[in-house]
Amino acid sequence: MVADFESLIEDAALSLIRLAAVRLPMDVKEALQRAYLEERSEIGRLQLRNILENIRLAEEMNVPLCQDTGTIVFYVRTGVNFRVLDKVESALLRAVRRATLEVPLRPNAVDPFTNKNSGDNTGRHIPYINWEISDGDTLEITVLLKGGGSENACVLRMMEPSEGVDGVKKFVVECVLKAGGMPCPPTIVGVGVGGGADIAMTLAKRALLRPVGEDNPNADLAKMEKELREAINSTGIGPMGLGGDTTVLDVKIEYAHRHPASFPVAVAFQCWAARKAAARIYSNGEIEYLTHKPR
Repeated sequence: MVADFESLIEDAALSLIRLAAVRLPMDVKEALQRAYLEERSEIGRLQLRNILENIRLAEEMNVPLCQDTGTIVFYVRTGVNFRVLDKVESALLRAVRRATLEVPLRPNAVDPFTNKNSGDNTGRHIPYINWEISDGDTLEITVLLKGGGSENACVLRMMEPSEGVDGVKKFVVECVLKAGGMPCPPTIVGVGVGGGADIAMTLAKRALLRPVGEDNPNADLAKMEKELREAINSTGIGPMGLGGDTTVLDVKIEYAHRHPASFPVAVAFQCWAARKAAARIYSNGEIEYLTHKPR
């Protein structure tokens, strides 16, 4: 019974990786379709039309959306009473190895000192697993495929506390201007504020998981997200950095309380191929897909 449940987790994780690599979640697809309809720049519309055609072909041919299938990151929320909890990590690793061959995925796990590629997208701390413990007996798995172009645009700054909220806004816009077309806009921008250096970047990347178009439950942050979205889209960077109205699909902000002497701010980019997929596994073996309807 334990082996069967472990296999169920592995198969579910494999399905999530495949879904993320091949099919964008509806919130992202709909945002890109709206951007295409509203884009005034001829070149910008052409780029968005190409993106939408890319999405269509990937789904039709059941192949990855992009040749860079990214670094695999899991966000795991588990109930304290979920059975075979000690088997989850090994099941995820097996799923990644299978996905590399079966999806297929480009091998993207390289030793930073020897430059040796593991060949199966696993290695030291890769795939990276973010754990969260909750009440109950369910297991929720979210996979994020993070491409190199968007990852290379991520920035962390230890700001002076005196710079305040206006300083945060200025920094975010400066990061977008500096990144230009490198993260393959239109992007989703995650902003993490507070905590410490590691916490801020963790929050910024976690913010990328929030649905596009969903308002922040904090009214002040919802207003700030809107202001940043409008400011970034007024830069004219546009789709793929070639000019236009849509540089960002959304801006998402998460925060943590900070030390009085520290003011860390992190900015994480996700390219237009915002490849994420999530599912919840119940104790009876039922699987509920949260971002996609599997075929």
